[in-house]
Amino acid sequence: MGTTTPPRTLAEALRARGDESLAGLLRARPDLLNPVPNDITQLATRAGTRASVVRALEHLDRFALQTAEALAVAPDPAPYATLLSLLTGDGLDDGEQHDDAGAAITAALPGALATLREQALVWGEDDRLRLVRTARELLAPSPQHPSPTGLGPTVSEATAGMSPGRLQEILAATGLPATHDPVSAVAALSSLFTDRTRMAELLDTAPVEALSVLDRLVWGPPYGEVTPNPTPPVKWLRDRGLLLPVSTRTVVLPREAALHLRAGRAHRVPEPTPPTVAASAERDPQAVDRAAAGQAFTALSTVEELLSLWNGGGPPILRAGGLSVRELKRAATALDVPEQIAAFWVELAYAAGLLASDGETDERYAPTPAYDEWLDLSAQDRWTHLATAWLPATRVPGLVGGQDAKGRALSALGPDLDRSAAPDVRRRVLALFAELPPGTAPDPETLLQRLRWERPLRGGPTAASGTTPPGEGGDLRSRLALWTLNEAELLGITGRGALSAQARALLAEGPDASAALLAPLLPEPLDHVLLQADLTAVAPGPLERPLAQTLSVLADVESKGGATVYRFTPGSVRRALDAGQAAADLHAFLAAHSRTPVPQPLSYLIDDVARRHGHLRIGAASAYVRCDDEAVLNEILADRRSTGLRLRRLAPTVLASQADPGSLLEALRDMGYAPAAESAEGDVLITRAGARRTPPRTPPAPVPEGPPPPDATLLGAAVRAIRAGDTAATVARKEPSEGPAGSPASGALPRTTPAETLATVQAAAMTGSAVWIGYVNADGAASQRVIAPVRVEGGFVTAYDHTADEVRTYPLHRITGVAELAEDGQP
Repeated sequence: MGTTTPPRTLAEALRARGDESLAGLLRARPDLLNPVPNDITQLATRAGTRASVVRALEHLDRFALQTAEALAVAPDPAPYATLLSLLTGDGLDDGEQHDDAGAAITAALPGALATLREQALVWGEDDRLRLVRTARELLAPSPQHPSPTGLGPTVSEATAGMSPGRLQEILAATGLPATHDPVSAVAALSSLFTDRTRMAELLDTAPVEALSVLDRLVWGPPYGEVTPNPTPPVKWLRDRGLLLPVSTRTVVLPREAALHLRAGRAHRVPEPTPPTVAASAERDPQAVDRAAAGQAFTALSTVEELLSLWNGGGPPILRAGGLSVRELKRAATALDVPEQIAAFWVELAYAAGLLASDGETDERYAPTPAYDEWLDLSAQDRWTHLATAWLPATRVPGLVGGQDAKGRALSALGPDLDRSAAPDVRRRVLALFAELPPGTAPDPETLLQRLRWERPLRGGPTAASGTTPPGEGGDLRSRLALWTLNEAELLGITGRGALSAQARALLAEGPDASAALLAPLLPEPLDHVLLQADLTAVAPGPLERPLAQTLSVLADVESKGGATVYRFTPGSVRRALDAGQAAADLHAFLAAHSRTPVPQPLSYLIDDVARRHGHLRIGAASAYVRCDDEAVLNEILADRRSTGLRLRRLAPTVLASQADPGSLLEALRDMGYAPAAESAEGDVLITRAGARRTPPRTPPAPVPEGPPPPDATLLGAAVRAIRAGDTAATVARKEPSEGPAGSPASGALPRTTPAETLATVQAAAMTGSAVWIGYVNADGAASQRVIAPVRVEGGFVTAYDHTADEVRTYPLHRITGVAELAEDGQP
């Protein structure tokens, strides 16, 4: 540890560490930095709090945790040899297999112990290892929180409160001599149970049925129920203290006896090495990259199609927040995917900042201005934008459709979908993918086993806290990993179950390198379609954006796949005319972008719809209809389908309605007419697709799992501040033997006259020495500080403050007194 005498406390052990070691502790446990501790003692106190220790235990791998659990059932303090014996056992009889396991444990234990020491969960020299008291309380066996070791209480703990007479009866039954007090009786029984030879001799006399009882309890749980009149085997064990009473109906196997029966092992299956992630398939790396690129292009098309559905204003937001089940089903139907997959695309667009609430009174979801900027990017840059938004996102689409802790349904885009562990799991899964050779698809089960080994306390019931995350059943970390596998395939991070080269570049080098690898693999967009006589158009591949946007207005998508089929209908043609296109524009567009002649039926359809488009005009009265042809208005009035519109004639060419203009427009279209909306000035209103946008919105911020990892600058400053504060708190001081106010009590502010104060700080400034001062600030708060005066003038002293680790200026009249430092305490 770097000291000649062993540390007596955790604070002393931390004080003996170097700066790099302290920085390592703060890096591993960033919660200790908020706020920066004043000194080493405060750092040690904070490192021993329950919340901080639980967080540290949750970040241990399985073997480091097993090491801590073994220390929790070992004597305190425990020598290294005792700890090693608890992990390897001292009576293994399985030959070579156990020899190999013991060698693996022996090799891995120093690293696990170093991890525990670095995180200040264990301190002390190897001959006196101590587990932090809070960690011992969390990991030691108790009836309320059984230990993963399966061990029970010690003989001393189990016999607490037992009558002296009963203890003597147990000693007599085991053949031990009587003692004069309960303490020595417990010590004698403990000594028997820990003596391998004498314990074996005692068990040799046990009935076979009694040994069967012990076999059921030896690996835990160590508690069993007994009747008021126990069977002879149980009575034999109870008489000899091998089963000790916990209550009138419950007995427990003492820890020392269980360890003998286990050949000294604290764990049934120690796991010193992480499980290997096995390969489920070996694929051609180029085929993997092409498959991933194809799925990446599908991801771009899907997000674009989703947001184009909501271009003119998306679905309303539920009062509790989020998307209703009905709207999610509509989106899933439009995208031709299951609802769970649709929830993923909706959440991905939200995480990427492409979708948000419009903030209006009738609040709805709509694309953001960032969506238009995203559309202007190249395909590879659009994909890296989505991928880099997915990696750190804490919202978990896989939870959609489940229930929260109060039994309320979890909806897409709604609250309570954040899980702070998601980014860590996501990146760890992809890192395990990246460790495999290119083209290798990992076996999901072995991958989950590796994740459970790395963080055994995360995501499910924990030995440390005994709790499960609210609303979660089972291992959340494993569920997050499985969702990551599915989402990575959907997004094109993986192809055919293996990590793509462009994803490896994204993780290792960043978006630019990934985009460069992805660009040549994406299909080139086409500038043409194939028009057919059945009023359809076939796009044999992805289309250029202007062509795709115009065609999506002019025609409806009928089917998707390797080729997209569009169908022209009167409604779709009218939609294009409503968007400001003229019939001549549509004819020219089709002629320019078709590799086949424009079919005559399509030309007739466009001309027929254009001829009738705008013949009727709809305005606000509540609403009115005007038409130069009185016969058309007469026909509308005579049609029984118009009864609900409550139309009446205002003039030969004008009808008024009680319905609003939008409803009137849709009703007349349903009746087979082709009306056009007009403004108050009589101009035709052009409805352009994609006109609805939210105000500028920022993407949702991930919910952090805890304090962010500190950077090197913060760590260096924190270590210096802690060291300086520790110097101020622990430095030895010369206290004046006499003075006007007498010697200050320990911990009190020094008291000296103004003249003495001035003379002492002037002398310290001249000699460059440090002094101890008492200081009262403008708010009346008193503090003790160690300063090295640099300049004294004008009623102020400028000095380097060791407590704050910076140069400060103090008014002399606020210094209550000054004392010199002892020679061995000179900073």
